[in-house]
Amino acid sequence: MKDKQDVLAKLAKSKLIVCDTTLRDGEQAAGIVFANLEKVRIAKLLDEIGVQQIEAGIPAMGGDEKAAIKRIAHLGLNASILGWNRASVEDISNSIDCDVDSVAISMSSSDIHIEHKLMKSRQWVLDRIVESVEYAKAHGLYISVNAEDASRADPEFMLQFARTAKDAGADRVRYCDTLGIMTPSGMYDAIKYIIDNVNIPIEMHTHNDFGMATANAIAGVQAGATFLSTTVMGIGERTGNSPLEEVVMASKHLLNIDTGIDTKRLREIAEYVARASSREIPAWKPIVGQNCFAHEAGIHTDGVMKFLSNYEPYSPEEVGMSRKIIIGKHSGRSTIKQALAARGIELDDSSAAAILEVVRATSVSLKRSLSENELIYIYQDYREGTSPTPVNKVN
Repeated sequence: MKDKQDVLAKLAKSKLIVCDTTLRDGEQAAGIVFANLEKVRIAKLLDEIGVQQIEAGIPAMGGDEKAAIKRIAHLGLNASILGWNRASVEDISNSIDCDVDSVAISMSSSDIHIEHKLMKSRQWVLDRIVESVEYAKAHGLYISVNAEDASRADPEFMLQFARTAKDAGADRVRYCDTLGIMTPSGMYDAIKYIIDNVNIPIEMHTHNDFGMATANAIAGVQAGATFLSTTVMGIGERTGNSPLEEVVMASKHLLNIDTGIDTKRLREIAEYVARASSREIPAWKPIVGQNCFAHEAGIHTDGVMKFLSNYEPYSPEEVGMSRKIIIGKHSGRSTIKQALAARGIELDDSSAAAILEVVRATSVSLKRSLSENELIYIYQDYREGTSPTPVNKVN
């Protein structure tokens, strides 16, 4: 029998706990399949960066899925290993077979799902929660009860749902904004209402259908939630989940709550998950995208060169990234002077302005930014008096 106290000790190390579900909800994204070796590697990376709980998959699927979960559970990781289940004794038995120390027990909480998906009653839902939680509790497991579609549930029934889970022995309730329909203010009110009336730890599980996943997760934390459900890069069903990197950095810098995650490795783990899932990391992706610290606009590059915090909310090194000054249409004289100075070439303002005109015209002509070598070529042409007349020069 598992010792739940070991799990509680692991989860007590941080004020705000991350339960990452890249290996379960992330893999449920259309077209993503992780090889067993990749699932193990992702679990190790999540553990190495400090994720406190890893949702390793769905044991009831059997086959390779069950084998991979069992292997992860036997890796001896610092993180708690959680298996996802329907509110079913049979599902939970499969999780027990995998030797996980925690289970998520999922049950619909909205009348829409209860009536049109389950085709059951509210009482049936509550009865299944009690039955499954008591079974998991008898086997010494840490228990999260997932309220699926909680954001469309009747608020009073949500209290009953949470209270039933707590009374049966659940350790927390996962509030699922399954369709991503909440706003931050609405989420704050919903989470505070449950905590004030039931006093059970709440986990935020938010989807991104309206681009609100991170904002809603943070609003839930502001209301008192102490667990965050995340996926690396936000991969997941439809438009995805709250991204690990976003909620960790938002918690740290906007709420002043350190989750204990090693943020210097966020880009590293994003790169691995991107390859494993055959997904690109968009250049403009918050926290881990290449453009996060790429500056081209003249006023921005000048500001960054004078004082980094002028246009950077945190340092690139904090998330395993590096700063890039882009040479192109929107560059300014200071960018040209700095880039050439780095190559040992000093320019006066007049020369920098002349070279800048050619840089801008060339960038427009090529419809892209320029490399440092291309800037050198332009400088050499200028020095030799062979620079082309800028096509956009006004006479």
